[in-house]
Amino acid sequence: MDLDALAGCLSSSACLVTQTTSGLIIGMLLFLVAVGLTLIFGVLKVVNFSHGAFYMFGAYFAMTAYQLTGSFALAMLAGAAGTAILGLIFERVFMSRVYGADVLMQLLVCYAFVLIFDDVVRLIWGPEFKSMGMPSAFQVMPLFIAGGVVPPYYLLLIGVALVAAVVLGIGLSRSRIGKVIRAAAQNPGMVSALGINTGLIYGGVFALGGMLAGLAGALAAPVRSLTPGMGFSVLIESFIVTVIGGMGSILGALIGALLLGLIRSFGSLGFPLFTEGLMYLFMVIVLVSKPTGLFGKEAA
Repeated sequence: MDLDALAGCLSSSACLVTQTTSGLIIGMLLFLVAVGLTLIFGVLKVVNFSHGAFYMFGAYFAMTAYQLTGSFALAMLAGAAGTAILGLIFERVFMSRVYGADVLMQLLVCYAFVLIFDDVVRLIWGPEFKSMGMPSAFQVMPLFIAGGVVPPYYLLLIGVALVAAVVLGIGLSRSRIGKVIRAAAQNPGMVSALGINTGLIYGGVFALGGMLAGLAGALAAPVRSLTPGMGFSVLIESFIVTVIGGMGSILGALIGALLLGLIRSFGSLGFPLFTEGLMYLFMVIVLVSKPTGLFGKEAA
């Protein structure tokens, strides 16, 4: 415990800006993964334990595309589109067969593919750590805000995640397809009776969730090391986010991810040996005070 370091940071504008920016980066990456997780659960009622693998594939797809083309934009597109296609195939071929099955069966199927996907990455890209490197467009002088150092790439990452949050929120609440998705989440039988292909909806939602996780991986690739199994730790933290924010809530995923990111960032200063413990402690406090999460709804 080092409360003096934490107090010193809170009293310094430079440290405050730097740590807050770091917390926002962690939070925004977690949001993109967690919102796909909570979207899949909200519509399909499946806890996708293999979701972290899509984050991992997104990072590797982006790195490969960047090495082949030198284009950061194409790398982001490859990471997002590649995992969307992978998610659609995974849902149609495997997950669609365990809908309505025992939760343990669903978890076993997902966990099996966590191991399979990790080995696939080892076979294709090798077991060693890899790095995509920062794109040349962002190898520029950092911004100085109140004495704190903010790399320009961080602003892009935060901006992309915020745009994704706004588009998702508006799309699900106001668009026709968003209303159909929400209807399918509430009463899939009625939606099917109206002649709407619920299988197509489920596949699309799973692909969207995979795409968001892949986008997070692609955005993380320039600033994180790539290694097989890198999605597991992100998956656990994403589960914490969805529990804190409330399963099925996009706003809850955003708020929960930001809170968790800030806890990790500032907690690493004051409680360097208990940072992960702080996250779980915060989750327990939220669940004790509000079992459905901050924005979760009581089951009807």
